[in-house]
Amino acid sequence: MPSENPVVLTVGSLHYDIMVEADHLPRKDETAIGSRWFPKFGGKGGNQAVAAAKAGATSRMVGAVGDDDFGRFLRENLTRGRVDDRFIAIIPGVGSGMSVAIQDAEGDYAATIVSGANLHLPALALSDDAVWEGVKVLILQNEVPEGINLAAAAEARKRGIPTLLNAAPFRELGAEFRRLVDVLVVNAVEAEMMGTAPVCCLRGAADAAKLLADQFETVIVTAGAKGLAAWGAAEERLQLPAEKVEVVSSHGAGDAFIGTLAAGLAAGKDLEQSCRAASVAAARHVGGL
Repeated sequence: MPSENPVVLTVGSLHYDIMVEADHLPRKDETAIGSRWFPKFGGKGGNQAVAAAKAGATSRMVGAVGDDDFGRFLRENLTRGRVDDRFIAIIPGVGSGMSVAIQDAEGDYAATIVSGANLHLPALALSDDAVWEGVKVLILQNEVPEGINLAAAAEARKRGIPTLLNAAPFRELGAEFRRLVDVLVVNAVEAEMMGTAPVCCLRGAADAAKLLADQFETVIVTAGAKGLAAWGAAEERLQLPAEKVEVVSSHGAGDAFIGTLAAGLAAGKDLEQSCRAASVAAARHVGGL
């Protein structure tokens, strides 16, 4: 799909999300009473691809769904979100990925995902030259097998395309894969799970980003309502307070950040410009705008 706009390629997950609203998140062994539920397009990969398109990039996705109603819903939403879905594989005999998320009255949430077809994404699709036509940035997350991420990052490196990894949910990353990641984005919890000190403030986020920069060229650590810190080349080190906004829901805010960040980098903006635009997009998402 040729375009004058920079192309962002997302390789990753698609989930049919079932959202449940309740006064509070249940504790272990507790049955909480919800007020309503509704279906929602999701999966970090899908959300990030749509966010990249919303930010002005030409967005393309490689992913997998089942031959079921959930899968059809997911592809329809990709198309509605102006994402090129030509490379979404339909896996027969396997259900589409899905999740159940509970959101409390303050907008916080907890979720459980079932990966389904996302675990069967064919690596062979990544060797198709059409997948990479015009691509300026590759987005990856940890909701598909690392073998897929490794194959995608290796193909991107071969073609001179930078790889942005949103290392969520947390898992150990193989040494070969780490060497292929150009930009790492983690939140405060994920940074700590990768070996940093607890992130309590912007200075803590900066310290965490600096520590992780021993393994990655550029690191961004997001700290929720406190903001973010980035550590790259000497001219690309910053601490950025979060935009102030009344919280409606934090669900998907990180994906809005990632998609917008990738769109900025793909358009040739520097790290600070891209982070600022991504922070605004995340804040608008949290505020329900």
